[in-house]
Amino acid sequence: MIFASMKKNGAILTAFALVTTGSVALVQQLTAPRIEAQEKNHLMQTLTQVIPTSKYNNQLYLDCVESSAPELGPNGPHRIYRAKLDEKPVALLVQHITPEGYSGNINILTAVYNNASIAGVRITQHKETPGLGDKVEIKKADWVLSFNGQQVTSENDSRFNVKKDGGEFDQFTGATITPRAVVKSVRAATWYAHQNFDALFAQDNLCQQETL
Repeated sequence: MIFASMKKNGAILTAFALVTTGSVALVQQLTAPRIEAQEKNHLMQTLTQVIPTSKYNNQLYLDCVESSAPELGPNGPHRIYRAKLDEKPVALLVQHITPEGYSGNINILTAVYNNASIAGVRITQHKETPGLGDKVEIKKADWVLSFNGQQVTSENDSRFNVKKDGGEFDQFTGATITPRAVVKSVRAATWYAHQNFDALFAQDNLCQQETL
């Protein structure tokens, strides 16, 4: 009697597990295209924020290469989008990560011209403290706009530090770690893009291959 009851309950639990697993898989399958479309739309919007649309006429999200260079941080390879005007190289839009944020990794997108000047920077993902470190995000403050037009002149350009460290970039009251990490990462990514500009444009287009 007891064994029969246990067997019956086990069968019910198994059936419930199968139904639940199937439902989750079905939901994922149905929502995957919508999520992919939303991610693509967000990417396109972010790419257009860091470089003026008058500077290029190719579709940025369809032209990219990848790099695992240490200057771009952990979790590589990192994607680098290429801006062109009439098929001529204009800028590299570099995705990079700094692991030195107060609350962990900060994902960054930096657009770099050939002369190592910066078209724009955006923070694409972070877990920094609300009201303090999250001021690196454009929705919270305009601090990130201070990179616009700045030029990195060397690998260790001392201007690319927060003012507390002798540089030119503001830190936040009560939160120096976050802006320090971002400035350092932007400097490294910009110099990498400058030093490898022609080589990165010479590589095969990975994004175009993904659409074939």
